[in-house]
Amino acid sequence: MTASARTRPVALVTGASSGIGEAFAAALATQGHDLVIVARRADVLGDLAARLRSAHGAEVEVIAADLATAAGVEAVAERLGPQSAPIDLLVNNAGVGSMGRFWEQPLEGEAAEVALNVVAVVRLTHAALGPMVVRGSGGVINVSSISAYQPIPMHATYGATKAFVSSFTNAVHEELRGTGVKAMTLAPGYTRTGFQSDGFDPVNLPDLVWQQPEEVVEIALKAYGRGRAVCVTGAINVASVAVTSVLPAVITRKIAGAITKRAY
Repeated sequence: MTASARTRPVALVTGASSGIGEAFAAALATQGHDLVIVARRADVLGDLAARLRSAHGAEVEVIAADLATAAGVEAVAERLGPQSAPIDLLVNNAGVGSMGRFWEQPLEGEAAEVALNVVAVVRLTHAALGPMVVRGSGGVINVSSISAYQPIPMHATYGATKAFVSSFTNAVHEELRGTGVKAMTLAPGYTRTGFQSDGFDPVNLPDLVWQQPEEVVEIALKAYGRGRAVCVTGAINVASVAVTSVLPAVITRKIAGAITKRAY
């Protein structure tokens, strides 16, 4: 659809096949967006696209791409570029984590984690912002985690990648001041998604620390609408981040290590 013909804003959501990404796609369709949904599994994306079209009358494009690869990122970056079919909101949600002592993890997996959680976010944010700034409208939500706020033993690479996303997005938010374009980092805590099956499966945490993807997204979109730079979801997570920000790193590191040992 060309910019002149369309009547609905368009959002591109990565990692849209499940969890927070799927919840973003559904919420944005409900709010009147057309969508470009991105993930590795074309069949799952096709099913989601059909549901969104039927339930909300949204136009939905599907891009099956592995964002841990340069080719996958390039395919999505190309879709972010054209002014003739502009993207109004980019949600960089795709991510992966690993668990265990860093030196015992396969190096290829750790490098792929950095490629997906960091490099893809940087490249896609860059591809999106250029056209948005020219138009003077649009925005990016980069999904981080409360893990960004302290070192996370047993999740060393994951926590470090999310710290990068948080710092990067905060800086870009400030650079965008006065352009009409927004950037927000979203930092959820423990959320009931398929992510737990990828090595993050805590078994000893109380129900009160958990959130549902739909709850996270509802809070995030309200914060984005207000122009916030950072959105930490849930009172417990807000309190945790506040405490972490004032404690010495040696203490937060030890606390995080104790929590991961207890949880896993």
